[in-house]
Amino acid sequence: MIKKRLPQRIFLQVLFAFVLFISAKGQVGGNNTYEFLNLVPSARVSALGGNLIAVKDNDLNLAFYNPSLLSAGMHKSLALNFSSYLAGIKFGSVAYGHQLKRNLGVMDYGIHYINYGKFVGADATSMETGDFNASEYAFFTGYARQLDSAFSIGANLKAIYSQLDTFNSFGLGADVGVTYFNQPKNFTAALVVKNLGRQITTYNDLKEKLPFEIQAAVSIKLKHVPLRLSLAGEHLEKWNLRYVDSVAIKQNAQSLGGQDANQNSNKNYFFDKLMLHTVLGAEFLITRNFNLRAGFNYRRRKELKQEARGGIVGFSFGAGIKVSKFQISYGVASYHLGSLSNTFSISTNFSEFSSKASTTSH
Repeated sequence: MIKKRLPQRIFLQVLFAFVLFISAKGQVGGNNTYEFLNLVPSARVSALGGNLIAVKDNDLNLAFYNPSLLSAGMHKSLALNFSSYLAGIKFGSVAYGHQLKRNLGVMDYGIHYINYGKFVGADATSMETGDFNASEYAFFTGYARQLDSAFSIGANLKAIYSQLDTFNSFGLGADVGVTYFNQPKNFTAALVVKNLGRQITTYNDLKEKLPFEIQAAVSIKLKHVPLRLSLAGEHLEKWNLRYVDSVAIKQNAQSLGGQDANQNSNKNYFFDKLMLHTVLGAEFLITRNFNLRAGFNYRRRKELKQEARGGIVGFSFGAGIKVSKFQISYGVASYHLGSLSNTFSISTNFSEFSSKASTTSH
């Protein structure tokens, strides 16, 4: 037993030490390049709040967020995703899964892309110079291996290309993940270190960082209720994700005056800081072929809602249905009062077609 557990213990210790070493260098949004890597092309994940790294099933889309979720059940799986984002922006992904021979592990290959649309170019004098396009691509390959009946490890490698008019950039990135799955209790826990790497060629002389992030999550499928609950923690590399509006603080100080205003601006806000890391999801497993989904992203709501009207900003919903051999999913997420983001996914496993063919031939 000790010898069997040794590889997984070594891996977890190295990964934990590595996370501690780099956690002080984390940054959140606006300071990085290739931010499109954080978008969610899967309708299922979008419906569940934008994070689903701790569910162990045969959904190939989940391996893009946590490579250690790759499993033998994803062999010959194909997943297609398309999202109509804000301001006419379109993004999506394509992925294919393949199990290696002699149980050496499982791999997937694919592309994650975003198209910002067409823009009208102009020079410093506002003279139009013609139309131009902007788009970015991440070509990825993932690998995962089962260490024992509970633990699996995996990694994604990403070649990233960005073209914004005449400017372009190339970078290399990687994700590393580990998953624990307790099948009798239907409990899953996962840890993922995302977007390690660097920008190789830059748009100009400034070299920018990739959107590095550490995530952890758990999920459990209730024993007597057709319900799976998930809880994810995002940006664990940085505790305080609160947005500080210095102008508002100054105005507040002028209106309240003196020490009371300073005390108000220096509150601990422990619960708020904790919830800014949190994504909640619930999947209602009504039948084997149909389920409903809902999610809540606290940070999205906190940062994007209007003060007067919050609406459903931060909430997301969706459904999944299996028709014949195709799994079709839809997810809708609210980012602000004026618009919703709609995501569609379709996936299939070619093994089901071949098995039917072999059955009918007999």
